[in-house]
Amino acid sequence: MRRRRWKRVLIGAFAGCAVLADAGAAAAQAAASTEQLAISTPPAGSAAWVEDHSFGRGLPDPATTTPAAAAEFFTSLAPTELDRLIQDYPLVVGNFDGAPVELRYRANRIALAAERDHARDRANNRKLDSDLRALAVSRANDIEHLLAPDRQVLAFDPRGRGLVTEVWGDLADADRISVLVPGSDADLGHFDQTAEPLRSPAGMARALYAEERRQSPRTRTAVIAWTGYVTPSGLGPDAVTSRLADIAAPRLERLLAGLKETTRPDAPPSLLCHSYGSVVCGNAAPDIPRAAASPSDTSGVTDLVVFGSPGMGVQTTSELGAGVHVWATRNGSDWIGNVPYLEVGGLGHGADPTSAGFGAEEISSARASGHNGYFTEGTDSLHNFAAISLGHYDEVVRPTAGA
Repeated sequence: MRRRRWKRVLIGAFAGCAVLADAGAAAAQAAASTEQLAISTPPAGSAAWVEDHSFGRGLPDPATTTPAAAAEFFTSLAPTELDRLIQDYPLVVGNFDGAPVELRYRANRIALAAERDHARDRANNRKLDSDLRALAVSRANDIEHLLAPDRQVLAFDPRGRGLVTEVWGDLADADRISVLVPGSDADLGHFDQTAEPLRSPAGMARALYAEERRQSPRTRTAVIAWTGYVTPSGLGPDAVTSRLADIAAPRLERLLAGLKETTRPDAPPSLLCHSYGSVVCGNAAPDIPRAAASPSDTSGVTDLVVFGSPGMGVQTTSELGAGVHVWATRNGSDWIGNVPYLEVGGLGHGADPTSAGFGAEEISSARASGHNGYFTEGTDSLHNFAAISLGHYDEVVRPTAGA
């Protein structure tokens, strides 16, 4: 009886936060009834890829091949063979962690163009109702923006709400790499918003990349906006449990393992995890050293920054393993501070990462406002995110007493 009561309390608290986030009561009720279908299988075309023996040998199975083995395979191919693979299997190559970065960019341009054309066909199909046609128009427009000449799409999967991963900077030659892991409502349709851009993964990534370049113009940096998992929609039951994070964590680990194979060996990645994204990062943390550490990384520690976090699924950082250095912040007007920081019967995400006993190193987010204001220019949070990503730890601003 007590467990059922706590479940009602927790779900009610998260739904109440949706109202505080200006979603409105009706939106909160709609979100509470929407359970997302997680994506854990390889992209479309993988079955045909595995059955293709026209190269005189089997192609590596996307479901089981490690990024290290994938890197070795792609390195063994001639340019003409690579061209053929991205033409025949753009979704497979474009999502294959361990494949060369530039090859993935090329493959994803082909995959994006194909999905845009498919969406346009649906938009012009008079047999579909007006709502479906409007959604198709929206998807075609979203994809068209990603096809601009300067966009570098590292991964794209059109299934469901759509998964997108984009890069700013020269990833293959970067000295420092930052990976943004977003929270709820991150998908193709919300990846790059014109209105309120800092609510979207692309807007956050642009702001971070600009701040890194401002702080250290001579450092070659790259920022990755990783919308590589199905996020909760709104703040209903999916946001209260770790179900989607459990499936997302191995995908994040594969991304990091792929970066180890395709970027400079001395370019340590930093993870910046927003909201529900911090649940994903907490889930992945014990395996991050194996996935991300390069032979030249003597520290073996990955910086992991959580902000606007509902918890990381643990009570203290000691449960995350010794391979991550956790930094945490939450500004005073962020409604996430009103959620219950506990875990009962699979609901909730554990302790507050900014609490004294959690073990994270707290950083300032002064001048940031609300749940989505951490990347606003002039905030301590944006300054700190860039300083940590650059490895300039002596420039990190800590909270002042009483702030």
